[in-house]
Amino acid sequence: MTTPLRLMAVHAHPDDESSKGAATIARYVAEGVEVMVVTCTGGERGDVLNPAAQADVDERGLLAVRRDEMARAAAILGVRHAWLGFEDSGFPDGDPRPPLPAGCFADLPVEDTLPPLVALIREFRPQVVTTYDENGGYPHPDHIRTHETTMAAVEAAADPERFPGVGGEPWQVAKVYYNQQFTRARVEALHLAMIDADLDSPYHDWIKNWDSRPDESHRITTRVDAAPWFEVRDEALLAHRTQIDPTGLWFAVPLAFQREIWPSEDFELAQSTIPTNLPEDDLFAGLREDA
Repeated sequence: MTTPLRLMAVHAHPDDESSKGAATIARYVAEGVEVMVVTCTGGERGDVLNPAAQADVDERGLLAVRRDEMARAAAILGVRHAWLGFEDSGFPDGDPRPPLPAGCFADLPVEDTLPPLVALIREFRPQVVTTYDENGGYPHPDHIRTHETTMAAVEAAADPERFPGVGGEPWQVAKVYYNQQFTRARVEALHLAMIDADLDSPYHDWIKNWDSRPDESHRITTRVDAAPWFEVRDEALLAHRTQIDPTGLWFAVPLAFQREIWPSEDFELAQSTIPTNLPEDDLFAGLREDA
């Protein structure tokens, strides 16, 4: 009897799953891999970034609208989806930044955010988990707490003495990856390709803002060829209508450019219980022999 390959992608808000690794997810779904997307919060403290969605939000509330958007994106990607049910922390602005809202995801102790994710890991039994690095990909408090919760939950899910009876039998995740899709190297490559083609690059401000930040492209260990699924990724992104303006930055670089210049989605192998040879081109490298 073979063991099905399973991937769990843990994200902070609805829409994160579509902007970070969605083409890779679509590829694995097409290959028959079982995929579950976990969303830690409802995104209810987010902004409406597409004016065309404002009337719907005014009528129904942002939380309800984003839940529907997430359902549509999950259907497009062909994945199972689960909410952890925590409250969006928002992105406090100011210097110094104001305190987080009491009881929000990032305000809770990590020990309190673990049980529902431990339960899902034990129930779904993924060999591979993806999430954010220690910086959250960017310093949103919910992204950082997602990293902390995911790493702690992977460890706890394998320990029979932690949370006994939660989610079934203990389960050891074999490999954990960090999303590294927005490295400076990738953005600069697409930026220069657009300029060379006399097209207006959407990345001028990104490049300026990166002048004082290190390039972390060296952290990439695994490049998954996902170019044939970029259109699925974009369709899932557009399902998040409150967050994605179809005339905005996400769609400014033609798909043909993306497929030619940077056809992969990139990840960092954060931990592994099995031997693996780096660099990789598959999140399931070293695992397929048992599947």
